[in-house]
Order: sequence, then C-alpha cells, then structure tokens
Amino acid sequence: MTSAPTDAVTPRLRAALHAEVGKVVVGQGHTVDAVLAALAVGGHLLLEGPPGVAKTLLASAVGRACGLHHRRVQFTPDLLPSDLTGSLALRGGELVFRQGPVFTNVLLADEINRTPPKTQAALLEAMQERQVTIDGTAHRLPDPFVVLATENPIEYEGTYPLPEAQLDRFIMKLAVGYPSQADEEALLRLRHTGVAPATLDDVRPVADAGAIAALRAEVDAVAVAEPIISYVAALVRRTRELPAVSLGASPRAGVHLLATARAWARLSGRTFVIPDDVVALVPAVLRHRLVLTPEAELDQFTPEQALQTALASVPVPR
Repeated sequence: MTSAPTDAVTPRLRAALHAEVGKVVVGQGHTVDAVLAALAVGGHLLLEGPPGVAKTLLASAVGRACGLHHRRVQFTPDLLPSDLTGSLALRGGELVFRQGPVFTNVLLADEINRTPPKTQAALLEAMQERQVTIDGTAHRLPDPFVVLATENPIEYEGTYPLPEAQLDRFIMKLAVGYPSQADEEALLRLRHTGVAPATLDDVRPVADAGAIAALRAEVDAVAVAEPIISYVAALVRRTRELPAVSLGASPRAGVHLLATARAWARLSGRTFVIPDDVVALVPAVLRHRLVLTPEAELDQFTPEQALQTALASVPVPR
C-alpha cells in the first residue's frame, strides 16, 4: 500500500475549503467533508436538521469556496417543474429553450420536501442522467452538477415526504444538529450586520472545475482490495434480510457506499480504503434508504438500530 503523493490536490483543497467555509459556519467540518466527497464522486447530498443550524448558509458558502456556479431554489407548494428545468418560450416567432435554475454546478434545493411530488420528480432525471428532457429534446447539464438539498424534520404540515426512488439518488443524508457550547460561542464572535453574517462576502474561491476534476481523478485512483468489496456487498445484502426492514438498501446503495469510502480514504490522506472508511459512512449512506415494517415502527425501532444490527452481524475484513 502506498502513501499519498506529496503533490496531491485533495489535502490542499480540503484544508482551503475548511478555512473558507469556517469564515461563516462553525463546527460543521464533517459536513464540509461530506460535500467535498459528494463533489468528488458526482453524488448528491441531503441535509436534514432543525431551522437555524446554517444548512442553507453552509451550502452557499461551499458553492462560493469551490468557485463553481451555484443557484438557490426555495421549494414551495406552488413551484412547477418548469420553474426548475426551464421551458420553451416564443422569441422572434420561434420556440427557444429557456434554461431553468437546474442548469448550474451546485443547485441548492432549499426545503425540498415543501414542494409536491410532481415538482420533486422533475429533479429525478437531472440527478441521475445529468440532463433534462423538454419536448423530446435532451439538454445536458453542466459538469460538475451536484444537488445540495435541505429539509426540516420538525414540521410536517404542508410537506411532502420524498419518495424512496428520489431518496435513493442522494448519495448521503446528513443530520445537521446544534453546535457545541464552544462552537456556538465562536459563532457569536463572527461579524454580523444586524442578524445577517457579514463574513459571507469574505469567502473566496479556492478551487474551480479543474480542481474538482483533479480531485475526482485522485479518488478514482484509490485502491480497493477484494475483501473490502465483499464487505460492502455483504453489508448491503444484510439490510435486506433483517426482519424489521421491509425495503433494504439497493444495489445502487452499494455503489454509493464504496464510492464514498474511496473519497473518505482520499480525504484522510490515503490511497487505499480500509474497513473503518466503510463503517464510518454506513449511517449517512444507508440510513435514508431503509423502510421499516409497520411492526418495527410501532416498537419504535429505528433505521440506525437496523444498521447497527447489520454491522454487528457481518465480519469485518482483517
């Protein structure tokens, strides 16, 4: 096994990204790493947490720091699919395609569960195929293209739960919680203009599309031993066999778990995956893909407990 090359892009990019995002968001280093891992493997991220924990601010800061074009869409009950993807418009007597906000590098889908399923479904093709089809014509999205979606787990009135097919397209779902005492004090020390952060304009680009492409190349070169592949497959298959689970992790979940493990290894400065990379990512990658049986839910059994059962029953490779 080899060590990380000294001219590697990943360590420098990770340190610079943490420094820039840290100008406006405190105590979310793990989430910043998750966003960087998603960018590295071309995945999408779902951030769940109560109001006021800087989910939207974090996504905006990361978009700025990565030097990528980013747009924010506030999802509401009256949002139409064409408001996302774009539509045909009559100009000079001809129909021309008017691009929607989905044509960007980083799309912040704010409160994604507040829009009806019809509009949520408008993102499915974009997230999977990196294109949108309007009137039979496919329009390619920019590369890279990443959806950073947020949702509030507290309020359920006026919300529409994401269907399993769309949840499965998010490579990770992260729980963004309240900061520690020290982090909250550091947050209060940041400059504000009234209640607005005065430091967002201080976030400078430390990367560009070329740096993200180099990051992807380094992650793709991370070595994965056969025992690790067998371990990932066994974990995913085990979730389908648990009596408390009616719908286990899909084969796509296994692909996502291995891809993020490679990214996590690279962010840790290694060029090979170890079992700890896989174990660390199991909750974020698999939790939102499990559907429990009604009996398990009545017993207050949780997806986290199901994943712990799966981890405990599958031998870790040595």
